[in-house]
Amino acid sequence: MPSIKSIPAEAGSDILRESLLRVRIPFRYGDILVPAVAPEALGDASFIKDYGLKYAYATGAMANGIASEALVEAAAKAGMLGFFGSAGLSPERVEAAIDRLKAALGDLPFGFNLIHSPNEPDLEAAIADLYIRKGVRLVEASAYLGLTTPLVGYRLHGIRRGPDGKAFTPNRVVAKASRVEVASKFFAPAPDGILKELVASGHLSAEQAALAKEVSIAQDVTAEADSGGHTDNRPLVSMLPSFLALRDELQAKHAFSMPLRVGAAGGISTPAAAAGAFAMGAAYVLTGSVNQACVESGTCDAVRQMLAEAQQADTAMAPAADMFEMGVKVQVLKRGTMFAMRAAKLYEVYDEYPSMDAIPPAERAFLEKNLFKAPLETIWAQTREFFLKRDPREAAKGDADPKHRMALVFRWYLGLASRWANAGDPARRMDYQVWCGPAMGAFNEWAKGSFLAAPAERQAAVVALNLLLGAAYLTRLNILRVQGAAVAPELARFSPQTLDRLQESLGKERLLA
Repeated sequence: MPSIKSIPAEAGSDILRESLLRVRIPFRYGDILVPAVAPEALGDASFIKDYGLKYAYATGAMANGIASEALVEAAAKAGMLGFFGSAGLSPERVEAAIDRLKAALGDLPFGFNLIHSPNEPDLEAAIADLYIRKGVRLVEASAYLGLTTPLVGYRLHGIRRGPDGKAFTPNRVVAKASRVEVASKFFAPAPDGILKELVASGHLSAEQAALAKEVSIAQDVTAEADSGGHTDNRPLVSMLPSFLALRDELQAKHAFSMPLRVGAAGGISTPAAAAGAFAMGAAYVLTGSVNQACVESGTCDAVRQMLAEAQQADTAMAPAADMFEMGVKVQVLKRGTMFAMRAAKLYEVYDEYPSMDAIPPAERAFLEKNLFKAPLETIWAQTREFFLKRDPREAAKGDADPKHRMALVFRWYLGLASRWANAGDPARRMDYQVWCGPAMGAFNEWAKGSFLAAPAERQAAVVALNLLLGAAYLTRLNILRVQGAAVAPELARFSPQTLDRLQESLGKERLLA
């Protein structure tokens, strides 16, 4: 253990700041002992150990490959957990990502997204089967309102009793939820109905189904507060304690051999936010919006610039492509794009009229000129051709049901708007759908005037290490405060640190592989 330095209580702020920044070195400030608080000590040590990490930090699976292979690689090589954004991609594209990441990362930890797809259950099943076939051992389950057979089948595939007599599952699930009632389903064993279905299909034996009662569907559930994409816009400060209470209740009820854990997401974009989440008891933090603004993300430079200019109020809720008919919304960037307003207009039209033929001519002309840039019947022909290959049942339903046909055409716009943004299509700039939460604006406020203000400087690992070092710094500062030390207000400002400065503060081995 490093020797303890002594700093006079009357030392200046600069000296105290430098001491606080050396987070691995304990020191005395007058009569107050300030222990070392390294970033590796933040969060739950069992989470770090179980996944073979250095830090209790994960990057979330933003859909359509926005959470790209490069982003996952950057996280893994920095000792963090990255999830690839599989949602919205074809099984062939996901399989290519699996092959690349396995070759590039070897034994380093990483995971893939498995998203609830109520409109495309066969696709959800195909992706789950792909993960089983390719030996993907970890998924981030997102947008689930309840458990599905493909998800439970993935989790329980290969379940057996280990040498220690406890139930062992090769496949693990980190679930993302924004409601206690959803989290409770993940923090419980598989329901009997799905188990019976899996036994009947031959996916599980009767013995495996019985053993499944000893494990939860997810050991880790991320409490997802106000975030980009699918969100209930709930504040983390009230949400996280309710999830922690649920964890304790269900752990006591089921006595799982692998204790349940709760992580925090939504709004984690500044050192203060990360420090607060850890102080409240989060086992880990998971970031999203800030990663999309990093150079490794699967979006384009134009979107990265838009995100770098975003403020906290520059977001809006808009209809979701994957759950359009249900009225589900996602949070998107509204600054620099008209997507939120145009998508809302589509839902209004869908809700009001029984078919495309019933749309008043003037309104239809507006949609065709400004959103679809083609006659609606032309878009339907393209959409029908797409579904004849992807899911013929949807095409047949569209042929038979004019209301559903309208929904599929409107989903054409909603679905492609994200792809236009990722590809940087200049002709569709006003239609870019950019999933984004208020956290992006908070990050920009924190980064203002520093090297991280420039999009080209935003490397995912450097951003993450800044959040973690900053959280450790602020934790140490709070130790001084609660013991009655008078500290200058400006010390609460942790400014972004360059990689060299991070290395100086954290010392020891190289920070990035």
